[in-house]
Amino acid sequence: MTKNIRLDLQYDGTLYHGWQRQKSDPTIQAVLEDKIEVMTNESVTVHGSGRTDAGVHALNQVCNFNTRSRLDPPALRRGLNSLLPQDIYIKDARYVPSEFHSRYSARTKTYEYRILNRPEPDIFSARYLWHIHDPLNRSEMEKCLSLLLGEQDFSSFMSTGSAAKSPVRNMLKAEIHGHDSHLLSFHFEANGFLRHMVRNIMGSVVDVGKGKTGPDEFEKILHARDRTLAGIKAPPQGLFLTKVNY
Repeated sequence: MTKNIRLDLQYDGTLYHGWQRQKSDPTIQAVLEDKIEVMTNESVTVHGSGRTDAGVHALNQVCNFNTRSRLDPPALRRGLNSLLPQDIYIKDARYVPSEFHSRYSARTKTYEYRILNRPEPDIFSARYLWHIHDPLNRSEMEKCLSLLLGEQDFSSFMSTGSAAKSPVRNMLKAEIHGHDSHLLSFHFEANGFLRHMVRNIMGSVVDVGKGKTGPDEFEKILHARDRTLAGIKAPPQGLFLTKVNY
């Protein structure tokens, strides 16, 4: 009897070329599938809730796969954690209904982007944030984030190569967290995200924070539906997939 198993995991994406399996480069999906095959003696396809990019991290990624193995979820979790490298960890494993799909069943996702805003870098956290030397105006950036809320066309923040059928997404949350004036944590929740959407948004938001542009210009960029008008793509190491809601 085939069973559908859900895994909740976290990973440090520094050494991986994203989630999706590739021909030669190491990926999260490939490592998981290989270790599951060792345990179950089956070749499986692990479906992720989203394809995180190279260098992007996950605090709470969700995936699922079908298996005929007699190993129950707790046994699979223990076994996988003993086989997986230290930068991938299975937090939970459970049976789910056959119709559950980690990607297509998801209602919303939340991403966090971290910035260290001070002259001096932090070499011990450099793999997990974007270090920006120049002072950033938090209130001006918050004005930009408020413009992102609601159902909108986010073409201006979609990288080429996206397979999305529509650039329209519903942004439910876009805000800055954190009491430390030097460590800024940007949180985005939406019903879906386009290719590099958060990183592209962050590039333009940071331009406003630096005073290169203003919230009015940011709004024009948003409504122009033209990626060439937006800022740079923020580096991957500051981005974390933090939650998937079902």
